[in-house]
Amino acid sequence: MSQQLILVLNCGSSSLKGALLDNRSGDVLLSCLGEKLTTDDAYITFKQNGEKQQVSLAGRTDHTGAVAALLEKLQELGLQNQVRAIGHRVVHGGEKYSASVLIDETVIAELEACIPLAPLHNPANLTGIRAAQNIFPGLPNVAVFDTAFHQTLPAHAYTYAVPNKLYREHGLRRYGFHGTSYRFVAPEAARIIGKNIDDSRLVIAHLGNGASIAAVKNGRSMDTSMGLTPLEGLVMGTRAGDIDASVFVFLAANAGMNAEAVNDMLNKQSGLLGISELSNDCREIEEAAAKGHEGAKLAMEVMTYRLAKYIAAMAVAAGGIDALVFTGGIGENSDTVRSKTVGYLAFLGLNIDEAANTAVRFGKAGIISPDGQTPAVVVVPTNEELMIANDTADLAGLSA
Repeated sequence: MSQQLILVLNCGSSSLKGALLDNRSGDVLLSCLGEKLTTDDAYITFKQNGEKQQVSLAGRTDHTGAVAALLEKLQELGLQNQVRAIGHRVVHGGEKYSASVLIDETVIAELEACIPLAPLHNPANLTGIRAAQNIFPGLPNVAVFDTAFHQTLPAHAYTYAVPNKLYREHGLRRYGFHGTSYRFVAPEAARIIGKNIDDSRLVIAHLGNGASIAAVKNGRSMDTSMGLTPLEGLVMGTRAGDIDASVFVFLAANAGMNAEAVNDMLNKQSGLLGISELSNDCREIEEAAAKGHEGAKLAMEVMTYRLAKYIAAMAVAAGGIDALVFTGGIGENSDTVRSKTVGYLAFLGLNIDEAANTAVRFGKAGIISPDGQTPAVVVVPTNEELMIANDTADLAGLSA
């Protein structure tokens, strides 16, 4: 049987991530990362069977050029005719989309209408869609939304306490992100603890350079930490997370910063980087903290304390907790972050088996709490690309 290959694309303003998957097996045959797009130094790096190859994009430095280089690589490997459809990660679908959708001109118009909600992300996602349509004419394209999973939030969870006309007229509300990850992780976590997803109360922490947490009750998102944008909530690599909104007025008056400068600071210069004054990389922060770096130690404490507070809050939204679940690059690999965070939560009956905590890393899934403990503490590696590929195959009418 020939392979049924799905191309998954995730476009940023100056980057393009791609993965070619056989959605039947989940195998990744090829991945790529286009960087510094729209600059003279643009290049794309391909990874296959552990081997990397970097290719200059000189003369075609935009997203279309990167997708064209990807097509050339597929032709070189003899795989281009086996690509059956293309799935796109789209950051913001607003209230319009509660599930993935086959892309047509109406959908593109709706994504354009969502640009005010995600001015950095949605234009890049649209650029990737247009590039794919241009370079792979005739193939179905599917949009898979970060926000879709959280469209089950009740009004009391998504409503901000501001004049309600701002919601009615401008869509100002909590939307949440990382939904594709939560949708993959939730049933896996329920399976690991022996629960039916339709009768489970999960608090899931997706921890990476961008980080969020969600309460998932009976398979449905009930609350989440990210809000109108991915800035709200947890301490992240460079994002501040929760902060008094009056910081804008305070810094305008005392530091001469305008709204754009403050927003840039909160998104790109804060979080672990801002506290530590060292790095946004959690691995570097952990290593430096272990060696006594005061900024790194403080960054670790602030991050894990904030996370523990949110876990307790999300237990309210879930109506209790059968399992605390860690996922994402940090959640899957940092036994230190997991241990420090759960250390705050013994009052909820949450504890860690340190030997299991150390063992369950680097792509492994499993329970890291003591045998028989309820609620359990679980690690589940996420696979957003596979979720996108499966959605894409389904909507494109391809049999799995």
